[in-house]
Amino acid sequence: MRKTFAAATAGLTLALLAGTSAAHAGDPAPLTRPDVERIVHDYLLQNPEVIYQAVQELQRRHDAEEAKKQQVAVDQHKDQIFANTADPVGGNPKGDVTLVEFFDYHCGYCRGMAPQLRALLSQDPKVKFVFKDIPILSPESTVAAKAALAAARQGQGKYQDFHFALMQSKDLTKEAILDTAAKVGLDTKRLAQDMDDPAIAAKIDQNLKLAAPWTNFQEADI
Repeated sequence: MRKTFAAATAGLTLALLAGTSAAHAGDPAPLTRPDVERIVHDYLLQNPEVIYQAVQELQRRHDAEEAKKQQVAVDQHKDQIFANTADPVGGNPKGDVTLVEFFDYHCGYCRGMAPQLRALLSQDPKVKFVFKDIPILSPESTVAAKAALAAARQGQGKYQDFHFALMQSKDLTKEAILDTAAKVGLDTKRLAQDMDDPAIAAKIDQNLKLAAPWTNFQEADI
């Protein structure tokens, strides 16, 4: 917001400067830069709502442009987003409504939504839910994502149970994750081996790149 405010102020200053210069183009003694700066200063003090209006308009334009870019990204990658056979799927794989969640096991919002999502999948038999791990918040997030994707190899139903168990777990160390896996009936020895499969790391990288238009991180920071 601070950058937006500065941009709005600079834009207003340039607009007033241009307008003042044009208005006085024929005067024998044109206004000096200090004169214009004083006019702008006085104008803003007398009409501070102009800055607020400019910031709002800049934000509106920015939001509209971002929404447009995101929609273009969805259109360009819709098969990867909605129909990638490598993604774990919950609910009804043949459901007539598809929901997609990009999430991190350390994300407070994701964890807070998990009970409602689980209830939705149990109550609505027509929902297909696609899970996309994007571990961006901590090294433990990556460990949890690898474990979850490895769990999907033991069955989609196993993945879903394990996913929601991890969302409830306060401890995401590898030892705790394997303990949680055992509690939901997963083969922990196989899980630990599959977690190290380069194909799982590649799947996570694919998810991260796919999610880039909707997140604030850059590929170089991954």
